Amino acid sequence: MVSRIAVAILLVIVLASAVAYQIRNPEKRDLDDAARQNAPGRFVALSDGITHYDVAGPDTGKRVILVHGFSVPSYIWDSTSAALDAAGFRVARYDVFGRGFSDRPNVAYSAELLDRQLLQLLDSLHWPDPVDVVGLSMGGPLSAEFTGRHPERVRSLTLIDPAAGPRTVPAMFKLPVIGPLLWQALAVPGMAEGQLGDFVDPSRWPDWVARYRVQMQYRGFGRALLSTLTEARSRSLDTVYLRAGATGKPALLIWGVEDQTVKIENAEGVRKAIPQAQYHPIDRAGHLPHMERADVVNPLLIEFLTHSAM
Repeated sequence: MVSRIAVAILLVIVLASAVAYQIRNPEKRDLDDAARQNAPGRFVALSDGITHYDVAGPDTGKRVILVHGFSVPSYIWDSTSAALDAAGFRVARYDVFGRGFSDRPNVAYSAELLDRQLLQLLDSLHWPDPVDVVGLSMGGPLSAEFTGRHPERVRSLTLIDPAAGPRTVPAMFKLPVIGPLLWQALAVPGMAEGQLGDFVDPSRWPDWVARYRVQMQYRGFGRALLSTLTEARSRSLDTVYLRAGATGKPALLIWGVEDQTVKIENAEGVRKAIPQAQYHPIDRAGHLPHMERADVVNPLLIEFLTHSAM
């Protein structure tokens, strides 16, 4: 009797999850050539799928690659790319697999996958010489991982509010079958509005939520994010940063003092791992100081890339 009740309850939960998934899941379209037709930027076919990217600045300029964070794609670098372009740098930015207009391969979103994407993108750009790598949030450990694995391809490393500290995935999202359904029904739909918490004053970016929603309509977005979180649990960020620090590459660390996403208290551990890093806490800035305090961050970044990474 007890087992029958348990089975019945489980069936009800599965059914309810499936219904919620159908109603609330925002992913209704395939990301295909038609969807990309009016997208800005460029596309390249890499071994794991198509990558959306853009390049700006004079071809003679020093090469800089910008790596975005967990879920907001490469438009998060708009102001930074423009500033570096104006300063004479050749700057590239791209959408990590699963985000923006890049493919959403149905694979594990491991460190190996994301490292391979960055390496192959640089090869496709014919940038064999060392480049300056700039990583934001989750793009921080991704950039540090790349630095540790391929020091011969890196001239300098810049980290802006990099992911650090403990990472967890709520237990309900780890359940077999039901977990991914609950993720799509409960977590994914609110992600666009959730990005406003990265700012001290979100009213300065009234189109931020609408821009984010564009990528949410394409199938595979939520799956890629959940896989990224799941894969990240098995990776020690302390080890990633230590390995990058051991390369001796010039490094710059920038952190918003009022960051509520990755709090500035985590900066201490990153600084210990990369002791050569120049450190700049940025007042009146949250998780995205390169946007909120571009007046401070852009000069710091340009100065570092011009002189410290010779």
